Amino acid sequence: MKSASSTLRSLPRSLREEPALLDVLGRSNAVLAASDAARSLVVANLVERTAHRPVLVVVARTSEAELLARDLTSYLGDDEVELFGAWETLPFERVSPTPETMAGRMKTLWRLRGSAEGDPDRVPRVVVAPVRALTQRLAPTSDFADPITVRPGGRCDRDELTTWLAGAGYRREPQVEHPGEFSVRGSIVDVFCPTDVAPVRIDLWGDEVDRLMTFSVADQRSDDKADAATFFACRELIVTPAVSKRAEALVGSQPWGRDQWERLAEGLVFDGMESWLPWLVDSDEVLIDRLGADAQIMLSEPRRLRDHISELADEEADLARTLAQTWGAAAEGEQVDWPRLHLDGSRALGGADS
Repeated sequence: MKSASSTLRSLPRSLREEPALLDVLGRSNAVLAASDAARSLVVANLVERTAHRPVLVVVARTSEAELLARDLTSYLGDDEVELFGAWETLPFERVSPTPETMAGRMKTLWRLRGSAEGDPDRVPRVVVAPVRALTQRLAPTSDFADPITVRPGGRCDRDELTTWLAGAGYRREPQVEHPGEFSVRGSIVDVFCPTDVAPVRIDLWGDEVDRLMTFSVADQRSDDKADAATFFACRELIVTPAVSKRAEALVGSQPWGRDQWERLAEGLVFDGMESWLPWLVDSDEVLIDRLGADAQIMLSEPRRLRDHISELADEEADLARTLAQTWGAAAEGEQVDWPRLHLDGSRALGGADS
């Protein structure tokens, strides 16, 4: 009897002779109608037929992206699909996105660099993104935080590892209980990478990894041996010298944000620092710029996507006007010309908005 997973993997092949699918193969700007219930199956079928990698699938809402990514994983396999989530925070809100969201985005961006770095198999077959994530400006510093991988028998300097974890947004705690935390007890380092389902315990003998185990958060007991563990940064805005210099200049030119600029200029990491990304970088890179020449883009309900992009722009503009007065950056009724976190649709979609 076939397992449930193998049965699901075979479902996309059942549509191989579907005339509507055959009609769009190899065509640019092709339009295909499919019900919501069949969307993931249709996408999986098209992905299996194309030689393009990755295929970017854009949907309107985060909940849709999460559901589609989960379904596509069932059809295509765990390592073939990445969800590029949107920040849960509003533009200019002085709250950081969750470690799970930022680490997942960092993992996706790292995998997308696979072809350029001579490792094309690292590139996922599918990336699913809500339009909010697609239009959001990326931090160029996200390229600086390559993941760290540890393996039993491999070298791992405890101090170097903990310094990297702290700089990558992990919080040091007496005991690891939540994603994005690490703890140190002598030669033992516990790390809970937000892209993993369980934390790992690194038992060091000098600079060598003696044992690598997963463990339970509930009772802190080790479970199973692990062959390797890869830790992704759980903060997207890394305070590089260039970022610090930019923040220092803002102290004089934008005095209403002096407290934040001074902390960033000093290289400090604090909650909500991502809110200031638009002021700290000149780059207007978005996800589509990181896909590579071999990528293909699928838009789910393009008109709905354009409407949602327009709503995002209006929302951000309204927030800017309100907060500018609250923060003393502008007088009542005065217009503000703040840099945007989200770019316009034509820029984000790279012209593929039909």
